[in-house]
Amino acid sequence: MTITPLDASTVVLMRAGPQGNDSGFEVLLVRRSSKSAFVPSAYVFPGGKVEPDDCLPEMANYCRKKDLIKSISFLDGVPSAQSALGILTAAIRETFEEAGILLARRENGNPASFDKNIEGQLLSYRTDLNRSKLKFLDLLKKENLVLAVERLHYFSRWITPELSPLRFDARFFIAEVPEGQKAFHDGDEVTKHIWITPAQALQRYSQRKIYMVAPTVVTLEELSRFKTIEEVITSTKGKKVKEVLTRLVFENDEIQEHTPDGRIFRNLFSAN
Repeated sequence: MTITPLDASTVVLMRAGPQGNDSGFEVLLVRRSSKSAFVPSAYVFPGGKVEPDDCLPEMANYCRKKDLIKSISFLDGVPSAQSALGILTAAIRETFEEAGILLARRENGNPASFDKNIEGQLLSYRTDLNRSKLKFLDLLKKENLVLAVERLHYFSRWITPELSPLRFDARFFIAEVPEGQKAFHDGDEVTKHIWITPAQALQRYSQRKIYMVAPTVVTLEELSRFKTIEEVITSTKGKKVKEVLTRLVFENDEIQEHTPDGRIFRNLFSAN
């Protein structure tokens, strides 16, 4: 029986290189826990499935209306505005829960900032969220925050292969990290994070120094063609995003992932 894929969101976070924009840009990769049920130990971009609370109509009150309408209009193939709202909310929530980066701002338009120790406060909220002691909506209410959906630029869409026991219909978004925020992996779902250029990540992958799956590798290949963050964001304007459904093939005691264009990604995990 084929499993229906769940809606999910992935965010490719970018920041200027160490020498500023002249040195290109880096992306954030997080390493999934070895105990994860989905692609354990893989380096991926932050993200996860859409939860019911992400789709609550009240969430729309914590977005600037014109930005929300514009962002929803880009999401083809979504059955309802409520589902689209959930996808956008999940992108921001999961990025915060896994990487500690909060794509939000104050109601007056100013960037999100926290009194005293910003890093400590953010980590405290993130810990409570991950332990189910705090709901994301309550965090927004408490700090008078608005989701910065305008920072999310729709880039691609990947659907998990039909033979996979866990399936996701994942929308990939590009986002520049807000000034003054740092990444902190949660230590549970993700156990490590690295800032790295797309070219460097692909080199480590080819040398088998890091493990990545097809959507991550192909996304990095696309990003490696751009020189600046501005070029990447500009490339999403008017872009017609097509869904990509890969397939799993069992061969020579390994499970391979085949992309529609004929590429084969081997050694996903042992078939034994």
